[in-house]
Amino acid sequence: MSKRLGKGLDALITSLSIKEDDKIVEIPLTQLRANPYQPRKTFEEEAIKELAESIREHGVIQPIVVRQALRGYEIIAGERRFRASQLLGNATIPAVVRTYNDQQVMEIALIENVQREDLNSLEVAVAYQAIMNQFNLTQEELSLKVGKSRSHIANFLRLLSLPEEIKDYVSRGTLSMGHARALAGIKDDAVRRQLAKQTVSGEWSVRELEEAVQNTETKVNVKAKQKAKKRDPFIEEIEEELREKFQTTVRIKPNKDKGKIELSYFGKNDLERLLELLKAMA
Repeated sequence: MSKRLGKGLDALITSLSIKEDDKIVEIPLTQLRANPYQPRKTFEEEAIKELAESIREHGVIQPIVVRQALRGYEIIAGERRFRASQLLGNATIPAVVRTYNDQQVMEIALIENVQREDLNSLEVAVAYQAIMNQFNLTQEELSLKVGKSRSHIANFLRLLSLPEEIKDYVSRGTLSMGHARALAGIKDDAVRRQLAKQTVSGEWSVRELEEAVQNTETKVNVKAKQKAKKRDPFIEEIEEELREKFQTTVRIKPNKDKGKIELSYFGKNDLERLLELLKAMA
């Protein structure tokens, strides 16, 4: 764990370790529910099965950590062991009951998972955003708490701007963090979706996707320049006349047989000046 992690959070996470004088109790699985602040949304089925086989042979070696809730208990640490025990059909699981408030539970769930790097890229992004929102932290402050660079935090947070179907690819591991970061740099969602599908179907590497993104951006820029060059000279002439008359930026945006004229103003006095000119022309 990073030495830069806040001392308070460090102490909380350390408190999850099982001590010799801890009282271990057997709690019925039916009385347990998952941590509501758990950032990990997907658990690998195969990994749970492997853990279940280990528990079948050796039992639950390390008790889970829980806190008492209004009804039963909430799991603070050990949800994988809980799920594996459910899979085996066990009735109870060894546990240590601790006292934590909601803020402490959220801190533990989010930061412990991020520190141990057992979340997928999107879950990390969601966890970072949740920590920032919950505790009113800047990216810089968060970077100090979790022992990561500010650019690392920023790169993950950019994933949250991706369309839902691309987020789904990332959650399932179909697209890597590198793929997602390349797609996050594109502004057009339609282009993002298209390149994401091509990446998955063509099994592109991150480098191949980056090259496709670069080629796409080049084509877009060329088309934009070509479109700008093809403006009607008559429209440009009228714009120039209106600029002279109104002494401000004027933009005519034609659309077949209709369009609109935009006049720019800079401050309240400038707006009133333009209104007086328009009234005089009416």
